[in-house]
Amino acid sequence: MVLELLAAGANAAPQSKFGFMEALNGGGFISYAVVTVLAIMSFGSFFILFTKWFEQAKILKQWRDIRGSFWRAPTLREGANKLDKNSAWRQLVDDGLAAEDQHAKMTDSLEAHDWLHGSLARSEATINARLAGGLPFLATVGATAPFVGLFGTVVGIYRALIAIGIAGSASIDKVAGPVGEALIMTALGLLVAVPAVLAYNYLQSRNKRIAEHLAGFSTDILANINSRGAVKPAMAVGAAPKAPAATTKPAASTTVKP
Repeated sequence: MVLELLAAGANAAPQSKFGFMEALNGGGFISYAVVTVLAIMSFGSFFILFTKWFEQAKILKQWRDIRGSFWRAPTLREGANKLDKNSAWRQLVDDGLAAEDQHAKMTDSLEAHDWLHGSLARSEATINARLAGGLPFLATVGATAPFVGLFGTVVGIYRALIAIGIAGSASIDKVAGPVGEALIMTALGLLVAVPAVLAYNYLQSRNKRIAEHLAGFSTDILANINSRGAVKPAMAVGAAPKAPAATTKPAASTTVKP
């Protein structure tokens, strides 16, 4: 009997109407639109974060692999053949060699150094621009996502005020739903904006490191071309492995018998 009464009381207990989906349903089209926009922003931010991170990791790994092996090749052309055709480092070498060939065909008095330096600078700018692709989206999300959530907040507060006006009193059951919806929108906006800002700063710092490596590699290529292959980075001119010293055995003393 007691169990039956407890079960009946449990069935008669009012169900909570203040969940996330209830708040969205209460907000209607505007709430769903705000959540959809924030979801698209969040997905785009994480997509850019992972794709750019893998792209940067690949370039940095290639840099560690070629720092010494590339410059051990007799010529730049032979060294370029060892690089991945789609790598940024191969693009710099190919552009430098192409600029050298183009300068030989010119009839004016343009200095070879200036022409090569300008060509390599354009190549660096192209690579850096490609690496920076997608970062403006992260910056935009980080700057605008809180305001998108704030828009949903304003709508929720407006609905709460309307509910108070209709009811004639600010009872908790009238304002809890709209106010809860408003707080949810604010939280979602921050939840989308903060990772986007962190991802932007992280990827930007890695891009700066790659840009430094590209500038150094470009300078080494320029020096190598202008010196006809005589100048190479110090890391490629490592000391040759020393051959083991030959052990000389003392000559056996011979005694001449009379």
